[in-house]
Amino acid sequence: MRSGSRLSERWFNLVLWVVALAFAGFLIGLGSLVVGDLPEVEHRYTLEQFLDGDRSGAATVALKQIRREQDDNRRQAEQTQLALDAARSASEAARETFANWLKTRDATKRVDQDPGLIARTERLDALKAAERTVEERLEALAKAGLDLSEREAAQASVDADLRAEAQEKLDAAERGQELRVFGYRLALTLPLLVLAGWLLLKRRHTRNWPFVWGFALAAAFAFFVELVPYLPSYGGYVQYGVGAFATLIFGRAAINALHAYNERQKAAELRPNEERRTEIATDQALQRLAKKVCPGCERPIDLANPTANFCPHCGIGVYERCPACDHRKSTFERFCYACGKVGPAVAST
Repeated sequence: MRSGSRLSERWFNLVLWVVALAFAGFLIGLGSLVVGDLPEVEHRYTLEQFLDGDRSGAATVALKQIRREQDDNRRQAEQTQLALDAARSASEAARETFANWLKTRDATKRVDQDPGLIARTERLDALKAAERTVEERLEALAKAGLDLSEREAAQASVDADLRAEAQEKLDAAERGQELRVFGYRLALTLPLLVLAGWLLLKRRHTRNWPFVWGFALAAAFAFFVELVPYLPSYGGYVQYGVGAFATLIFGRAAINALHAYNERQKAAELRPNEERRTEIATDQALQRLAKKVCPGCERPIDLANPTANFCPHCGIGVYERCPACDHRKSTFERFCYACGKVGPAVAST
């Protein structure tokens, strides 16, 4: 594809685009630091800030007291269980000894052992009574532990209700803070985006265009990448609502642009051939011809036909004969390929 720009000019343009991207990169980095530090303007909220101090403090103290009593009850239960195990072992050993003694007495039939029988029976009854006393104490501890568990559950429920109430207040405060921080970000990025749009409209064709494009890329990145993800959701209503509104705005703009383009093309096709050709840049015309479309209306044309000198759709002149050598040349080319002369129609422009 032929072009009217010089090779060195293309390399300079490439270097300038590198400058634009580098400028955009540094601005993006600086903007990221600024936008990232904006939440530091607001202080951080904690759950304790929204708790009812008196009620929460009393509930916390009561819960700690109940848990201390539970720990004491648990230790006493463990010690009592050990004592019960020891009492049961002593009682079991005494029963075995008594059983063996009875066997011996039955074998000897000695009457003088009756007082011993009574004493051993009383000692065995005493051991059993001691075992029962320990069991009763363990049962009392178990009942006390159950009461403490019920008290703990009730107090924990009170504490949970207080924290749930405080959590609702914390969530509301954080939503408000999030909205304020988003407002800070919007106040920073939206003017930059508007300024970038103005620069693109008014200054993109000046000699400082790399900085214009670099600033525009950085502003677009700050708005669409560093701001849009922080858009408050509110269950998705805001995001979908903004998306629908933005689609409506851009869609309407695209529809209006399409209709305006068609109207401009229709109006252009009514103007004289020479006037229309002077409004089309040479590089743009050659690029469209390389794609086998008309440089004026961008409709397909048969460039392989040697007699097709005009677009059959809009009537613009595409090819002509060189007045110097009669070689067929594009009407948008300044010089003839065959003889190097300047065409009169182009030279006049």
